[in-house]
Amino acid sequence: MRPVFVSFIVLLWAGFVMLTRWTEHPVPVGAPTPPPSGPEWINLLDAAHAGGWKNITDDKNIFEVRDGVLHIFGSTLYPLRYVGYTSEPFSNFDLHVEFKLVHAANSGVFLRVLEGDPVKRGFEVQVLDDFGQPPNKNGSGAIYDVVSPMFNMARPAGEWNSYDIRVANAVVTVTMNGWKIIEANFDQMTSPIGKFTIPYASLPFDGIIALQDHGGEVWYRNVYVRPHTMTPSIH
Repeated sequence: MRPVFVSFIVLLWAGFVMLTRWTEHPVPVGAPTPPPSGPEWINLLDAAHAGGWKNITDDKNIFEVRDGVLHIFGSTLYPLRYVGYTSEPFSNFDLHVEFKLVHAANSGVFLRVLEGDPVKRGFEVQVLDDFGQPPNKNGSGAIYDVVSPMFNMARPAGEWNSYDIRVANAVVTVTMNGWKIIEANFDQMTSPIGKFTIPYASLPFDGIIALQDHGGEVWYRNVYVRPHTMTPSIH
């Protein structure tokens, strides 16, 4: 038996053991948090704001907003496309968003992005059908390829999930289905991390909100944002 093949079998077995250990023990279970209320919250999918959502990548018809739900069709894959709320940028804010996916779908909530460069000049909170998988830097709730969540709180495909995200200068907090899973300070990230060539400490402090079309069908609802102010810091 060739050494390369043996190594492959060993790695495959190790992955199986790790997954079995993860799934055979109890893991936390969460539930979507209710949408917020109050005059300070802006409903980005109500009649007054729904028209602000655009395909910021090209002119293809990739989504619709109907009855307060933004539906990304998932009918295209490459290039990856983005649905952005273009009416105004946000700097420091609280965001509540709910989503559900079909099996094996992939998406993402992108924050502080520029329309012409959503991937490298903003950051992504991953949206993924990975119920029951160990948490990792590319899984549900991760700041994609940079920060791993403490838990994977994703619910099964077809069920609604919620993110409650706070962006305060360089500090980003992510709560998924009622569980706080990330608190990260981008100011500490002065060197590139993961696949990104730009240090997260250098990312802009404002930009638009965008949702990724990664070729899988996904629905978003109850997208509420509450802008707030922070003490200015050197960036």
